[in-house]
Amino acid sequence: MKTRKFLTVAILALGFGFTSFAQKTVMVGGAAMYPNKNIIENAVNSKDHTTLVAAVKAAGLVETLQGKGPFTVFAPTNAAFDKLPAGTVETLLKPENKKMLQTILTYHVVSGKMNASDIAKAIKAGKGKATLKTVSGGTLTAWMDGKDLYISDESGNKAKVTIADVNQSNGVIHVVDTVLLPKK
Repeated sequence: MKTRKFLTVAILALGFGFTSFAQKTVMVGGAAMYPNKNIIENAVNSKDHTTLVAAVKAAGLVETLQGKGPFTVFAPTNAAFDKLPAGTVETLLKPENKKMLQTILTYHVVSGKMNASDIAKAIKAGKGKATLKTVSGGTLTAWMDGKDLYISDESGNKAKVTIADVNQSNGVIHVVDTVLLPKK
């Protein structure tokens, strides 16, 4: 009887543990990212993603990223945008470059929700690399270096995932340190 009661308590504890883990609130850019809010509702609060948010607005993608999804977003920080050649962001934000900006931003989005463990499984199944099809129609390559997860683009850039598994009501965000660019 004691064993059965112990097992019941242990199973319940595990169940509650997984529930709270899945609903974990993560801090990004000094703000809490709530799993019950959508990608846009959370991103606007991150002081590390003001450039990304401005770009999403300029590209007219706010409604899309507030939609049902699910989406996996590799979200570059302000510092990632700062690594681009001088004037690049300003040029992309111009109305006449909206289509190009949309292509670059949707290149950071994969349809479906892929947590880091899902990506790691795909990498293992791919014998060290996983190819991810982006919403823009391009491909990203995921790979590991030790315990670090990296994403490579078609232009030869590599981005390190600095914060993984920022769960949203309509998907998941992985913060990256480099802007990913599709092949020209």
